[in-house]
Amino acid sequence: MHEQETGGTEPQEEKSQAQQDYEAGIEFLKNKEAAQAANAFHNALLGYEAEENDNGIANASDKLGDLCAERGEAEKALSHYDRAYAICEKHSDRFSLFSIEKKKARLMYDSKNYAKAIELYLGVLDEYSALRNPQGSVDTLETLAEIYLLTGERAKAADAYRMAASIHKSFKHNRTAEKFLARAEEAAKG
Repeated sequence: MHEQETGGTEPQEEKSQAQQDYEAGIEFLKNKEAAQAANAFHNALLGYEAEENDNGIANASDKLGDLCAERGEAEKALSHYDRAYAICEKHSDRFSLFSIEKKKARLMYDSKNYAKAIELYLGVLDEYSALRNPQGSVDTLETLAEIYLLTGERAKAADAYRMAASIHKSFKHNRTAEKFLARAEEAAKG
């Protein structure tokens, strides 16, 4: 799902209509013209399907998922993300899979499907841990704590805050660790 690069000093191949539509969609997004972007990405998707271009299909599906998520159309967004995910899985593109997993977790949170959001965010947390990314882990733990508080699971929220505090403490960020411990105490008290 890696974005196709253009430019450089090498001679460029003629861009397909699908690639031109995709690039137009990117420009529309930059100009905050969501409706035109959606139309361009849809056209790009159709073109990539005709070309049997998996990478293009994944990229266009991902962008359409983002647009649907912004509009609060969770089912449509999930459908687009799932299509992109399947292609990335087929090509063992772990970086893109992780990107989509984070988007799907956020989508579930935003659509108040908290059980699914928790499941997905726990997977995201595992991935950040495996990547040894403490900031990603802390951010994910904070989000999990928010969800746990929304669902009345105060003890789990407190545990998430304590884990975040522990990560900060291991980097000698004592003030930040104390703030997370205070949030844990507050969550535990109710």
